[in-house]
Amino acid sequence: MKELGYERIRSVDVKPLDQWYQVHDGVENVVADLSLLQKCHEAVDGMQHVYTLAADMGGMGFIENNKALCMLTVLINTHMCMAARDAGVERLFYSSSACVYNADKQKSEDVVPLREEDAYPAMPEDGYGWEKLFSERMCRHFREDFGLQTRVARYHNVYGPHGTFQGGREKAPAAVCRKIIEAKMSGNHEMEIWGDGKQTRSFMYIDDCLKGTVMFLEGDVIEPLNLGSDEVVTINGLVDIVEEIAGIKVKRNYNLSAPKGVNGRNSDNTRITELFGWAPSIRLRDGMEKTYRWIYDEMARGASGKV
Repeated sequence: MKELGYERIRSVDVKPLDQWYQVHDGVENVVADLSLLQKCHEAVDGMQHVYTLAADMGGMGFIENNKALCMLTVLINTHMCMAARDAGVERLFYSSSACVYNADKQKSEDVVPLREEDAYPAMPEDGYGWEKLFSERMCRHFREDFGLQTRVARYHNVYGPHGTFQGGREKAPAAVCRKIIEAKMSGNHEMEIWGDGKQTRSFMYIDDCLKGTVMFLEGDVIEPLNLGSDEVVTINGLVDIVEEIAGIKVKRNYNLSAPKGVNGRNSDNTRITELFGWAPSIRLRDGMEKTYRWIYDEMARGASGKV
């Protein structure tokens, strides 16, 4: 936002300030619980654009074992829409998720890329996915009924530096980096993989995510759109990449009873390319190298990497 020339920026998170990964000078950094309506009113006061990114969520282990907590995020999204409407906010961006997509379309590792229309008939990820799909509809109806200009992106597995890499809420790219770094540092070249490693995914580097997010908010497309890479990789393939970056090989121990998510998921970028002439394009290998280097440095200095 600062690089784009915005002069009045407010950043809000429930965590204490000393647990934030990034704190920028010239930004109003606020610690607040956005599940509370009054805090949402305070957060949007005087703002023209609002990016609703907050959620109680994490990796697949957290999502599968904390469905109620994930559902309670609806308080954040409901109250942010209400506060933005009341404050006369010009535009509100809502970060949805690929977890809204029908699970029947994600049963095979030989995945067919998910199109926006594949969210219906509805059968999203239990808990987290249902909350995201509901909040998408809420944004739609706040736009239709109250004139709040909402924009929605369905994020596909965002990763990169300055994020959680241990503690239970980390996503697969950060978890794989951490486990291989632990193996390298300890000399015990083994790691646990959840599932059989054949699950297919696409992972979007944070820079692509940021570019698409701002582009969506400032654009005129009102329908929810995919925002994700279409570069497919298996979890085993992701481990291959990190092994190459780390310069070691590890013994892979497959935990078949651990949460592993759907068998296959990938982003169909037809619509974003048609409507914006752009799609996420940062190669997984390049993004993972930057992510690995940052996590390695954090672990070397003893940082916790937890939310």
